[in-house]
Amino acid sequence: MNTDLSRLALRNATILIFTAVLVLFGLVAPGFLSPENLFNIVKQSSFIGIAAIGITFVLLTRGIDLSVGSVMYLGPLIAGFAMRDYGVGVAGGFAVAILAGLAMGAINAFFIVRLGIAPFIVTLATLFFFRGAGTWMTSSRQFDFDREMLDFGLSSVAGIPVPILLFALALVIAHLTLTRTTFGKQVYAIGADPEAAKKAGIRTGTIETGVFLISATTASVAGFVLISQIGRLDVAFGEGREFDVIAAAVLGGASLFGGVGTAWGTAVGATLIQTVKTGLIFSGINLYLQPIALGLVIFVAVLLDSLRAWRLQVSQRRAIRAEVAD
Repeated sequence: MNTDLSRLALRNATILIFTAVLVLFGLVAPGFLSPENLFNIVKQSSFIGIAAIGITFVLLTRGIDLSVGSVMYLGPLIAGFAMRDYGVGVAGGFAVAILAGLAMGAINAFFIVRLGIAPFIVTLATLFFFRGAGTWMTSSRQFDFDREMLDFGLSSVAGIPVPILLFALALVIAHLTLTRTTFGKQVYAIGADPEAAKKAGIRTGTIETGVFLISATTASVAGFVLISQIGRLDVAFGEGREFDVIAAAVLGGASLFGGVGTAWGTAVGATLIQTVKTGLIFSGINLYLQPIALGLVIFVAVLLDSLRAWRLQVSQRRAIRAEVAD
């Protein structure tokens, strides 16, 4: 019975933590649970959520993408230059951000898939390369977007802010891709057992290329969504965001060991991280202690992932022993 309860708690750990966080901050700061504030939390978590949904595809294949923060910076910057110098407008800028993300994802995929270099090494290198390219393009100066960009970011459709709509759209597309398409099933298969996937005839290189394209594209879109709400971009934009993105995915149930995770869980994980950030502000926690609290959240995410992996290994060993006994 205890084993079943622990397994159930581990499977639903994100929801349990989310509920505990809401109750805790609700007691400390009553205004925290107001509908307006909860709505703002979802809106503020939209850009991290979009990027985290993308990186979930990479994690599912046992990969990692450390360049997310730099892609969030460079992709929208390229879009900004297109909007300013060529007058493509917000819609055109959004399209350029997508294309820029695809290009950066292709660079990562080329070195990882075609040259066989470890994802950690490649994306660590492109983290610096992409940010360096953006710094060179701007000469380290702030880039200001036109009012049209802010109008887009602050607009709503049927009372729902555009950032939330884009977050929801990314979530639905990712969920359907992972659960209803051959590509999604093959992503899980590669993460569960890469060698078995190859023997089954899955073109692992093509799938791995696809997940890095998805990760970079969603990161670029995420940066565009955030900039549309603040209207400017500086050299520190997106710096360190890769850790929030990875933590959101892992908190939502995605495993660093591959093969486990969902788009819905990642969306919850992203919202949880923003809930903690907002709750710390509402509670009046010392500004210098807030990074420590966030660090604890990330530590919990990694710990839960390790526990899930351990439970899976134990279950597999029991299944093998049962087969041998039979």
